[in-house]
Amino acid sequence: FNLIVYPTILLSKYPATNMLPSFAIILFVAIKANAFSPNQGHQSLKRTPVYSTSEESSSSTLLFQAALNDPICDYQQVTISTTQSGPPRQKISVEDLTPTIQEMLKESDMQQGVVNVVSRHTTTAITINEREKRLAEDMEKCFLEIAPPDERSSSDAKQKGVRYFHNDIDCRPDSEEEAQRCRENGWDIDDPERLQEWRDQEPINAHSHLLSMLLGSSESIPVVNGEMVIGQWQSILLVDLDGPRDRTVGIQFLGYK
Repeated sequence: FNLIVYPTILLSKYPATNMLPSFAIILFVAIKANAFSPNQGHQSLKRTPVYSTSEESSSSTLLFQAALNDPICDYQQVTISTTQSGPPRQKISVEDLTPTIQEMLKESDMQQGVVNVVSRHTTTAITINEREKRLAEDMEKCFLEIAPPDERSSSDAKQKGVRYFHNDIDCRPDSEEEAQRCRENGWDIDDPERLQEWRDQEPINAHSHLLSMLLGSSESIPVVNGEMVIGQWQSILLVDLDGPRDRTVGIQFLGYK
């Protein structure tokens, strides 16, 4: 951007009183572009200069185009085995996805792009933070204070007097839409015996759903020169809020080799 010539050309063509908002936007974008110049010490892609001519300003503008190879768009579903022991009991646990994703990224040969990681369950979450055993214990304690388990749940942390509508299993499904969703997932709830079987296998886990919504179900990580752009102490974590159980995540590589 030319901070003197370009605004001068605009102001010579249009009344100054009408150009003040536009001039402010142009100045802001120009400053931002200059602040992130490759010469300022920021990590940058390998770039190839491309020139284009602006008819209005009669000047050449230097553009940059990343030197990219073949595109890649690959999705895989991965099973993450729990590191916790014992049967499911609505335990909160943390699994580190980083080594798995790094290995998959290496195999994909993607050099520039983004990795999308998504949970495939309504009681798990994806987040980026430090993988540390005692911090995982702090996370569990904090989460259970935010959304304590129902007094009817199998959790060791269940609290007397706490109840959630979702856990009123005998009232579900509560609408025809919910009933149809059960049918689509293989439950013939029109049969009273099958309806009772469905209710019997439903966990008392409303707090797990609520915590999953708060934490979020996905993360997108930039990839530059074949490496994920995460901090030294950051890891990509799967937080199981209703375990321990083996879980699945979806991982998509989107970019260029």
